[in-house]
Amino acid sequence: MEWTEWFDAQGYEIARQVLQRGIAAIFVIAFLSTAAQFPALLGENGLLPVKQFLRSPYARRQPTVFRWRYSDRMLRGMCIAGAAVAASIVLGLPQLAPSWVPMLLFLALWGAYLSIVSVGQTFYSFGWESLLLEAGFTVAFLGSADVAPPLTVLLLTRWLVFRLEFGAGLIKLRGDTAWRDLTALTYHHETQPMPNPFSRQAHLLPRWFHKLEVLGNHFAQLVVPFFLFAPQPIATVAAAIIILTQCWLVLTGNFAWLNVITIVLAFAAVGDPAWLVVDYAPTPVWWLVVVLVVSAGLLVLGWWPLRNLFSRRQLMNASFNRWHLVSAYGAFGTITRRRYEIVVEGTMAESPGEGDWVPYEFRGKPGDPRRRSRQFAPYHLRLDWLMWFLALGSRDERWFVAFLEKLLTADAPTLRLLRTDPFGGERPRAVRARRYLYHFTTRQQRRESGDWWTREEAGMLVPPVVLGDD
Repeated sequence: MEWTEWFDAQGYEIARQVLQRGIAAIFVIAFLSTAAQFPALLGENGLLPVKQFLRSPYARRQPTVFRWRYSDRMLRGMCIAGAAVAASIVLGLPQLAPSWVPMLLFLALWGAYLSIVSVGQTFYSFGWESLLLEAGFTVAFLGSADVAPPLTVLLLTRWLVFRLEFGAGLIKLRGDTAWRDLTALTYHHETQPMPNPFSRQAHLLPRWFHKLEVLGNHFAQLVVPFFLFAPQPIATVAAAIIILTQCWLVLTGNFAWLNVITIVLAFAAVGDPAWLVVDYAPTPVWWLVVVLVVSAGLLVLGWWPLRNLFSRRQLMNASFNRWHLVSAYGAFGTITRRRYEIVVEGTMAESPGEGDWVPYEFRGKPGDPRRRSRQFAPYHLRLDWLMWFLALGSRDERWFVAFLEKLLTADAPTLRLLRTDPFGGERPRAVRARRYLYHFTTRQQRRESGDWWTREEAGMLVPPVVLGDD
């Protein structure tokens, strides 16, 4: 028996394959969505231009290649290269080479996406950005077909799932009485950031079912994660419960890649079936040293998120270092009871009446009450998500002011982020933004009107503005 065999996780080849290929697939989506949206949001002529951001002292301390130079062409080139590298991992090609090959490629993906997130400002401030970065860095050390999966890396991946699930469970209990009195999901399906085609049906389920949903959520997030570290087959059962609950969230919402990446990461606890036996070559000493050093480093960084879990002022989706490694996670610590939407309208009339204003339609967020919500996740519609926060009273409105200015100039890249431009590329004379209260239609209302939503005006957010207004 080789002395390094204690380091090998025999019986976890399926876990390795799912982790490497699954995380790589999410990187493909992340890079392609960045190539499509970043230039309009943050590029040279974007809403929050990176070049202006990089002049701040804070930005100059961030780990990004764009500190030396930024251009939209460079950004797109990085995204295309990143997507291509990630796609090769999805196909399993680098895994046929020695372990240092997929390791370097994953670290390259991590470094490239870290460069993007570091300058992404509010458009890249979501918890699943850090989650993808941490996952990409961790699975870089899973090795390839020439060695067994390292036990420490699989345990660190389970520790990531534990922090993700248990942290989310704690923040819910601490953050909102609706999670404690089991009423949270009587609101959530309707008020979540971006409903999907099934969200209305989920919302209309009986109240007793919603209470069971909340109880199931508490069980899956506060109890089950501890069993990820249990012997097999208990760990596999725990992973299966987490995967099933995440599948329900995929079915009822549009949370970018949050649910999909959680499903992928949970496979770190899934053991191979008894019939699958893989013979590996002995683990090289150099590989053992590399993985143990990295594992030790991640364990040290884990002190801050561990302390955060048991803090009375628990932070949600917080990074404790510039590298977005071993972060704190969580979602929906508070539940929105009412759904407000911002409807942006424009007009060509010099002296417009109410009938002269026509709306811009966004791709994902609700607008036209007759239009059913669509499925976009795991793709991330960043502008639509920030419109949800804006309706809740987001304090950072600089991007929205810039957005209205882009509409007044009929900026083509900005208009491509939308579902429809009512003016066909022409400049409107004025734009405005109104706030509405939205509700899903009942079954009877749906039969009578054919609408998916009802809405009532809740005030003017931005009165009519024309080009040149301060």
